[in-house]
Amino acid sequence: MSRPKLLVATRNPGKQREIHQLLADTACEPVFPDDRGLWERPEEAGIEDAGSFEGNARRKAEYFAKLARMPTLAEDSGIEVFALGGAPGVHSRRFALPTTDPREQDAANNAELLRRLGGAPPERRRARYRCVAVFLARYDAMPRTFEGTCTGRILEAPQGTGGFGYDPVFFSDDLAKSFGDATPEEKAGVSHRGRAIAAFAAWLAARGLG
Repeated sequence: MSRPKLLVATRNPGKQREIHQLLADTACEPVFPDDRGLWERPEEAGIEDAGSFEGNARRKAEYFAKLARMPTLAEDSGIEVFALGGAPGVHSRRFALPTTDPREQDAANNAELLRRLGGAPPERRRARYRCVAVFLARYDAMPRTFEGTCTGRILEAPQGTGGFGYDPVFFSDDLAKSFGDATPEEKAGVSHRGRAIAAFAAWLAARGLG
């Protein structure tokens, strides 16, 4: 019997891979905007300007739930460096000057973060990844919010080629290695996104998509 479909409102290939894995054993089947014929529109560029992870996630959930008319999960996430006042934070995706290539953007973001922390001792390199996910059963339903965090520090140079985003420069307290050196399964067990989606999955098991 087929599982009911859940629209996951992200176009990021790395996030799609992780969330598909994280929801594999749940009662819903994750699908993504392109799977539903929801091609990118110019107005999407202004969705993530709420100024907080929760605000951005809620705006994305409302936008895509209204378009798709189906249950929708959206998340916003980023890395927060305490010595930088929480930066990059909600600006994690475009911390450096924007480029059109996601891999180039990741490399530029990492380079900018390392530049700002140049010469900083370990205690000033403390950081956390943070993810806030918002679920809407319908576009006008009460939002349900789920959050996950994981702590670590920013390395002095990238380590590993796995993951995406800031993973090669984030040394995980839980794994005692960078997320760039971690397997997808290792990262999923302790990551900010893994913990937020696990909280959603537990709620889903008790309540269902409706």
